[in-house]
Amino acid sequence: MALWRRIRLLFSIKASSALDQVEDPRQTLEYAYAQQLELLRRVRRGLVDVATAKTQLERESRRLRARVPQLEDQAQRALDAGREDLARVALSRKQVALAELAGLDAQLQEVTEEERKLSVAEQRMTTAVEDFRTRRDIVAARYTAADARVRVNESLAGVSDELAELWQALQRAEDKTGRMQARASAIDALIESGALALSGPVGDHVERQLREIEARQAVEAELAALKARRDASALPPGPQPS
Repeated sequence: MALWRRIRLLFSIKASSALDQVEDPRQTLEYAYAQQLELLRRVRRGLVDVATAKTQLERESRRLRARVPQLEDQAQRALDAGREDLARVALSRKQVALAELAGLDAQLQEVTEEERKLSVAEQRMTTAVEDFRTRRDIVAARYTAADARVRVNESLAGVSDELAELWQALQRAEDKTGRMQARASAIDALIESGALALSGPVGDHVERQLREIEARQAVEAELAALKARRDASALPPGPQPS
């Protein structure tokens, strides 16, 4: 039994959690507001029905009240004509009309009281519905704002690691950019000082100057040899040996 109670408790907790995730309080408030409006419409329809019934009873009461003098007049005329039997019939009808009128008056009092109660109920319910609508709007707005904050915070929490990686990548890019800029500045300084030529392989400055001197000397020596051969070819031939 203890195990079963624990299982049932666990199931209730899970079900409640799932219900909280599925249920939207705004929908619940909207449904409750719609139900209150429907109840208010019913009360107003009842108030209209009672007012209609009251109007009909008042119309019938006026008709009976107008008939009583008519019946009295008939009775008087019947007596004047020597028709006591007709006078008796007219007076009997008068009594029936008075009885009906008394019943109508009682019904009118009941209907009037019912109309008063319904009117008070309609006023109170109208106030209650207006108050509920105001509170519904406030709660719905607060829930919407809270839901938006929760979603934003959850999104931020979900991407916190990714944001950290992005910040690290940005830091690495900034560091690499700084190193590249420093290297470019150093190369510019070497070029301006003449220590680094813009073309050809990078080598020792003294060695390069020595090679240039040796190349010029080789050119001068080769030029001198060419001149000597030219001068030798221009001399007249000497005596041939016997």
